[in-house]
Amino acid sequence: MPDSSMPAARASTLIVVPAYNEAATLGDVIRALRADWPWVVVIDDGSTDRTAAIGEAAGAEVVSHTVNRGQGAALQTGFRYGLDRGARQLVTFDADGQHSSADLERLLEPVVSGRVDVALGSRFLEVKSDIPVLRKMLLKSAVVFTRVTSGLRITDTHNGLRALSRAAVEQLDLRADRMAHASEILDQIASHRMRYIEVPVHVRYTRHSRAKGQNTLDAFRVLIDYLLARVFR
Repeated sequence: MPDSSMPAARASTLIVVPAYNEAATLGDVIRALRADWPWVVVIDDGSTDRTAAIGEAAGAEVVSHTVNRGQGAALQTGFRYGLDRGARQLVTFDADGQHSSADLERLLEPVVSGRVDVALGSRFLEVKSDIPVLRKMLLKSAVVFTRVTSGLRITDTHNGLRALSRAAVEQLDLRADRMAHASEILDQIASHRMRYIEVPVHVRYTRHSRAKGQNTLDAFRVLIDYLLARVFR
């Protein structure tokens, strides 16, 4: 049964799209989002292509970093932007075409209803994503690491599709500017004892998203960034 509170929640939900040199995909991503979700902000993280212009042309609000700082920093900018403008729920959504706007209502429902503080998208639940083998191995390793370090019983870690209540975002303090922010968010969900749930989502692995994906060396760098963020928090 559809949640009757969802139509009213659309206007107070901010979709935060961090983007760095995503001119090739961003227009389609924003247009698909705005078909049902009117409030979208692109955080242009120092792009050297037409990312900002394309985001504006597609109907999103755009905030630009003067230099590339990393996805964690872009999300923190988006969170501050949403809190300052009265957002009641915030969603993080990647700019590379991997995520589907069709997943948003199911992702947001437990947050809008007040059952949880955070809903985390998982590509490993009932919706099956065509995940490259090496990527799956890295992601599964990250799940084990996160369960050990945070205690959260989750099935997916570095999934950029999340829905958060305003109260949850107010408690987040991201120090990792780059990709380690994903683990940092999970740590802070655990340390603040936020109520959370995983929701099945579909992740599309296009040629573009595969080219931008993390390899083993990138994963090692993420681990180092994450450990440094924990030490200096």
